[in-house]
Amino acid sequence: MKKAVLLSVILLTTSFSKDIVELGIEAYDQGNYYKAAEIFSTACNDGNAECCNMLGALYSDGLGVKVDYHKAAWLYKKACDGKSAIACSNLGDQYRDGIGVKQDLHKAIELYEKACEGKYAESCFYLGFFYENGQLTKQDYYKAAWLYEKACDGEYANGCHNLGVLYMNGNGVKQDYIEAAKFYEKACEADVSESCSNLGVLYENGQGVQQDFHKAAKLFEKACDDGYSQSCNNLGNLYSKGQSVKQDHLKAAKLWQKACDDEISPSCSNLGVLYLKGQGIKHDYIKAIKLFKKACDLGYQRGCDYFKKMNNSNIDIIRIN
Repeated sequence: MKKAVLLSVILLTTSFSKDIVELGIEAYDQGNYYKAAEIFSTACNDGNAECCNMLGALYSDGLGVKVDYHKAAWLYKKACDGKSAIACSNLGDQYRDGIGVKQDLHKAIELYEKACEGKYAESCFYLGFFYENGQLTKQDYYKAAWLYEKACDGEYANGCHNLGVLYMNGNGVKQDYIEAAKFYEKACEADVSESCSNLGVLYENGQGVQQDFHKAAKLFEKACDDGYSQSCNNLGNLYSKGQSVKQDHLKAAKLWQKACDDEISPSCSNLGVLYLKGQGIKHDYIKAIKLFKKACDLGYQRGCDYFKKMNNSNIDIIRIN
């Protein structure tokens, strides 16, 4: 579970005694979760909703107390009823996942709506996701875009990313690559790796921004280093072609291997071509055909075409373009 995160500003702006809240925060920050639980329990019993939420988070995470999802849900409900937006969101998460309560997506949506109205940005994002995908609600890209923008304005970076995707694809909003680039950049700055990758694609293609392969490469590298495998494939493409970077088939092979290991099918096929041609790596027919088969099994038609050609032809007369 999540959110044993202290919202110090929220806690310290309540009417409750700041001294005891500060003691709870101090205990938590020092890793003395048992003491923090005692303090938050006292404050919760005295009506501090945010402290009830924090106590719920401790029960959810098993910090200072034994894990008890039922108790966490009860505390989140008490805090939500006391106007804690984050508690409504936390309880919504439990109803969404069926943890400590019977799974109920309708109830989750209701709680996310309450949290979003209370300006908790993450819940606006979750609501947007439900509307975008038509989960228990009529699919509504326009409403999803509005909710993602609200989440983004509240500094929830995934909301910026999803809004960028809607602008890129023209769903719920007029297609606008400039707007897409703006939201991807904001999310990328907050370390949303997929946004860095998507922004890199825009720079590579000159969509909404001036074409800049050097910037694209930097963005792909950042996303790849953060574990977003599609970007490793994209960066491998640049090294293979020598676009903005010195052509380096060995570097491309390493990047494609990393992406292929994560089942990015074009990378498996591209790596197979390098093994077949012996570019940057030692020629290996067996590895090539295995990689083409893997790409094909993952649904990549070009990999299927290569695999079929290699099965039906003598390797010495095959020419891969």
